[in-house]
Amino acid sequence: MPAVVVDTHALVWYLVEPERLSQTASDALDQASATGEAIYASAISLVEMIYLVEKGRLPQAVMDRLTEALATPEAELSLVPVDQEVAMMVRAIPRAVVADLPDRIIAATALRLNLPLVTRDKKIQAAQIKSLW
Repeated sequence: MPAVVVDTHALVWYLVEPERLSQTASDALDQASATGEAIYASAISLVEMIYLVEKGRLPQAVMDRLTEALATPEAELSLVPVDQEVAMMVRAIPRAVVADLPDRIIAATALRLNLPLVTRDKKIQAAQIKSLW
């Protein structure tokens, strides 16, 4: 399985509640990890997670686990910055289909990297983004 991009909810579940992932999503993430391929996450997912912890919708343990995974040199998890190329790809995600800007940025990251996006989000899937769930 090639490298993949992971949506915020899938990243949270992969880190702390892997049983919530579909079998396809779990297999894709496990295979990428097992073969040394990258699991990419948009930097906007980190921002979303910080926000959700601040609001009390995610436990601090999730941020601790993410911080640990990002600090481990041999970990396959890698943050992708929201740079000019990702920003320009946002235009390829129809706002009428995917209204949430962080979701559009995550989908644009997958488009920019030309990789499948691990997401359960039906709106992103409806936008014809190559996705796995």
